Amino acid sequence: MNDAGRVADAGRQGPIRLARWTVTSGSNVNSRAAVVLAAAGHDWQASAEGNGAVDALVRAVNVALADVLGGDPKLLEYDVHALAEGPDAEGRVIVRIAPPPSATGERATGSFAGEMRSTNIVAASVEAYVEALNALLGDASWTGAAADAGARRGPAAGTDHAATTADFGDDAQPDTSAWFNR
Repeated sequence: MNDAGRVADAGRQGPIRLARWTVTSGSNVNSRAAVVLAAAGHDWQASAEGNGAVDALVRAVNVALADVLGGDPKLLEYDVHALAEGPDAEGRVIVRIAPPPSATGERATGSFAGEMRSTNIVAASVEAYVEALNALLGDASWTGAAADAGARRGPAAGTDHAATTADFGDDAQPDTSAWFNR
């Protein structure tokens, strides 16, 4: 059963892990973000534009996970709270989502939250969003959604996904700059 008050534990590894993200933003331009997520032995990556850095990152996560979720989750709440004063102060971001409107049956119910603290509000925002998605995918009705979507994709050519992780060493960092030229 869904627990409307559940907040994802920032220290737990859920079905989805945010491996890498990048965003560009400025005045008089749309923000552009790219993400790499690890789920069910696969890397899910996408880029998207948005109205600001956080919006672009959330859209990129949604595009990357479209096959897993079957649609964009509904954003119910996005709160940022300063926890102290000064340039080194942390902010706390709370994100609450509902399942995508396309979800049916038990998958269509509940609300799920993620919370993250950081001195970087953009980082805390995307990480809190992923934590909320992990809370959603951790619900019994969503069991296996990432694995099922990964199975539909099949293994990447020449890659043993069972043996890989989304951890990138210094020699194996993806070139996300090409994503911004699309």
